Formats: sequence, structure tokens, C-alpha cells
Amino acid sequence: MRVIGTAGHVDHGKSTLVHALTGIHPDRLKEEREREMTIDLGFAWLTLPNGESVGVVDVPGHRDFIENMLAGVGGIDAALFVVAADEGVMPQTREHLAILDLLQINSGVVALTKADLAESPEWLSLVSDEISQLLKNTALAGAPIVPVSARTGQGLDELRRALAACLAARPARPDIARPRLPIDRAFTIAGFGTVVTGTLMDGTLSLGDEVIILPGDHPARIRGLQTHKSKIDRAVPGSRVAVNLTGVQVSDLKRGDVLCYPNTLRPTELIDVQFRRLADADSPLKHNAEVKFFVGAAETVAAARVLSGEALPPGETGWLQLILKDPVVVAKGDRFILRRPSPGATIGGGVIVDPHPVRRHRRTDPATLARLETNLRGTPGEILLQAMNALGPGPLSEAVAKSNLDTATAAEAAAELLAGGDLICLDAKETPAAPLPVSTLVISRLTAHRLTQAVTDLLAAHHKAYPLKTGLPREELKSRLKLPPKVFNAFISWSVNRGTVGEAGTLLKLPAHEVKLTPDQQASADRLFTVFRRDPYNTPSPKDAAAMAGDDVLAVLVDRGNLVPASPDVFFLRETYEKMVAD
Repeated sequence: MRVIGTAGHVDHGKSTLVHALTGIHPDRLKEEREREMTIDLGFAWLTLPNGESVGVVDVPGHRDFIENMLAGVGGIDAALFVVAADEGVMPQTREHLAILDLLQINSGVVALTKADLAESPEWLSLVSDEISQLLKNTALAGAPIVPVSARTGQGLDELRRALAACLAARPARPDIARPRLPIDRAFTIAGFGTVVTGTLMDGTLSLGDEVIILPGDHPARIRGLQTHKSKIDRAVPGSRVAVNLTGVQVSDLKRGDVLCYPNTLRPTELIDVQFRRLADADSPLKHNAEVKFFVGAAETVAAARVLSGEALPPGETGWLQLILKDPVVVAKGDRFILRRPSPGATIGGGVIVDPHPVRRHRRTDPATLARLETNLRGTPGEILLQAMNALGPGPLSEAVAKSNLDTATAAEAAAELLAGGDLICLDAKETPAAPLPVSTLVISRLTAHRLTQAVTDLLAAHHKAYPLKTGLPREELKSRLKLPPKVFNAFISWSVNRGTVGEAGTLLKLPAHEVKLTPDQQASADRLFTVFRRDPYNTPSPKDAAAMAGDDVLAVLVDRGNLVPASPDVFFLRETYEKMVAD
């Protein structure tokens, strides 16, 4: 599931183009329709020529609403960059392009709109050349330029094909088993209650999941999920999702809050970042300057501490520590934008390197700057976690060897991962104290999530195919998962303790699975019981009993203990068997 987002100058036809492509008008507010200008985020979807269904986020182009634009553009996979053929490159064309470049949205297609209003083919060629020059040395360098007209339909099919090709070259959004949904809208629907929308990142959400909305710490449960107005049971990373929640009121929520699983993320008010100052900025970024910070769908005011000098000149990249006025929920690697509060202007952006620094850093400190450079490339914990994800479940010693970390560093990294829940010990009933023995069987949270999903899917498929069987034989599941016996047994024990897998002797099942006879099957069983009670000591043979009730029903009755096999050829009712034993 992918999402594309519009970008471009006001009145260059973004919303009209989205309407022509999708049949859905993204301007949902009365004021937007009256003013014929997008003010807030709009949403639509379309099916591309290759059959892929993609979401569309339409953003405002007017300079007064750039900050609304930032709430929607951060979660997109590709940009639909719009330039009107009759006007060419304008101020917000440049600012929107700078934002896309700072957010490293490096896939997109340029729609040269209002092509029917161009003076001549030569004019279209001149505007196209101007756009190509503008895109050079940006994340959208080399993006295809497609002349279109929403009024006549010119170029729309070619634009759809270009979007499909652009997205086909993009990798799928990663699933790291830590779902988070930056909320860009929260509202109430009569009869359903609270609904939030956003672009899902980093994991899946399922019906019934217990979640929390941060930074307000509001617990909730997922009552319903929709993508493109279609009900779904599970939402995947990269999709536009509407989530119906119980247990929380709309008045508790705001744009920029993040929906996630409990104990996976935490708010922060202090962030270390690598920052790039725009080259066309009119002045350096001074130490402790007040800025507006935008990440995901959130925004807040911040003080920018320049760590690598007294100020950061235009065009330079350096290190900042941001002191936020309000808490936000972010992760390492998130891209962000900084704007000047007044007069409003985009001044630069970059990447979050540490969302939870333990203290304010000393400025121009070589050790601090060196540590930030190391964190940008990857901390020891991240390196060890990457090794664990590559290896799958197994002894900690294997992951340590693959990571090439020294023993002391690896022990510290393992303790960090254990404390954060990214490392799980499979052969310990309780969380062990650090340092972990290298013989400990471990699994990463991501691999545990994927294996749990695989086990759940296999058991669910078995229950659907064989509803009258208690579960799947343990050995068969081990064979399908292709895990070593020791690792398999440890993982299943861990799953049983967590309540995601149930045991019934040598069989494994979903905890909620119960064998239930249909009314017709129960009637067959009752008729068989009548025959057994008519002559309790001269009962039908197993073959005859199966002929009366069916093999599956007979197996259920034996599993339940309604019928007791005294020998391979003789069954008795339980009450008859117990009376015989008592006598």
C-alpha cells in the first residue's frame, strides 16, 4: 500500500488534478470550496494501470498554509509535483521542492498542469526545461515531466503510468513490529465514535489491538479499520488508515499525536539532530534561535542549540540539539523541517539521530560531536539488533559474532536492547538480569513478531480447513517453520506463556479455537448416543459408528471423552465405561 502527495504553488491545479485522476474532490471544507483554494489536507485514492491502489494526500499550496502542508507530506512514498504550464515556476514551487528535498522524498513525477492553456508547444518545452533545471541537485532530479490538462483529459493516462512506474521502483515500507500512526485528523462519526486517520508506519494494526495515544497517554482499543473506505482486519505499513477507537474521546486528541502499541515509544522534549540549512537562506541559524519544528503530523516551537559552532551558515550541515516546548513522539531516522516563526519561512531540515539524549550537551565538544557522528551511522545496539534480525532466533553468541562487536560493547548493547524490549530471551521465564550469558537463546522483537504472525496464520488456516480437529500436530508446525528443535520448543513455550498459542497435548492451536459441531453434526451425535444407550454393552463397532455419525464427528466425540475406546474395536459411552470400572 503506497501514498503519493501533491506539492506545488497555489492555484496551479493540484486539487483539480487529483479530482480528475481519482473522481474524488479532496477539498472537504466549505471554506475551501467557496474560496477554490485548499486550506487543509485533503485525501483521495486511485487505482493505477498495474492494479495497485494508492492513497493521495492533497496539500495546500498557499504560503499561509505551508505548515498544514507539512502535516501531510512527511508520510508519502512519492511526490506528485505540480507546476502550471501558463505560469511556470513560482515561489511556493521552490519552497515545496526544498521541503521534499529536506525530507528526502526522492521519488516523484512532475505534472505540468493546464497544458491546454500553454501558448505553444515551444512554450511547454521552455517550461519543462526550466523545471528540469530546478530539479537538478535535489531529491527529484530526473523525475519525468508529463504535460496534462484536468479540463480536457490530456496526459492523464500517461501520468497514471508514470506514477505506477515511479512507485514500482520504491521498496515496500518496512515492518519492524512497532506500528505508529501520526494522527492528521481526529473526528466523531455518529454511531461509531472516535475516528483518527493517518499514514501507518513501522508495523501492522489489527482489529481488537490495545493501543495508546501519545504524548497524552490515552489508552484505547481498535474497534474498526478502513483503507480507502473499505473495511479491513489488518492495516499494513504505508497505507492510509482510518481507525475507529473505543475508550478515548476526540476532545483528548489533536493533530500530531501518535497512535502506537503500549511501551514501544515514549514522548520527548529534547532531541539531537543533524540539520541542513537551506543554501538560499538570508542569514545563519544562530545558537538558541527560536524555530518551529515539524515532524510527522506534529509541530511545536523549539530552541535550536547549535552544537558545532556559534551559528550555522546558509548551505551548511551541522549538529543541533532541539529543546521542544511541547513533547513529541519520534524515532531515530525520522526526517524533520524547521521554519522561522515570523515572518514564516522554511529554513532547513534534517534527520533525528537521538530522540532521547540523557542531557543537554556541551557545545563544540569534540567527544559529543564524534558520538553524534557514530550514532548517525549506527549505535552498537543497532548493529547487534541488525545482526539478530538477519540471523533469526538463536544463541546470543551467534549475533555477537556476526556484529563484530567486542565482548564488553556487545554486553552493553544487549542490555540496552533487553531493557528497551527489542531483545527477547526465549529460554527464561522471567526477564534475566544483564549481562546475559552468550548461550542465552534470544530473538529480536521484529523476528518474534514475524514468527508469531506466521504461527498464527498457519494455525488459523488449519482451524479453517479442519474445524473439528483440536489443533495442528507440534511436529508438523516445527517442520513448516523450519526451526531447530531447541529454538522451536523455546519459541512455542514463550508463545504459550504470552497467550498467543494454546497447547492440547501434542497439538497446538489458537487460544480462542474451540471445536464446535454444527446443528446437523450434533443431531448425528445424539442419534449415535441413542443407539449406544439402547444396548450399552453391545455397542456398534468403530466402523459402524463412523458410518452413522461420520469420521470427523466420531473423532470429536472420542477427543471430548463422550466415547471411550476400551480397545481399538470397542467403544463405550463414558457413563457406561465408568460404571463398568466401578463395578
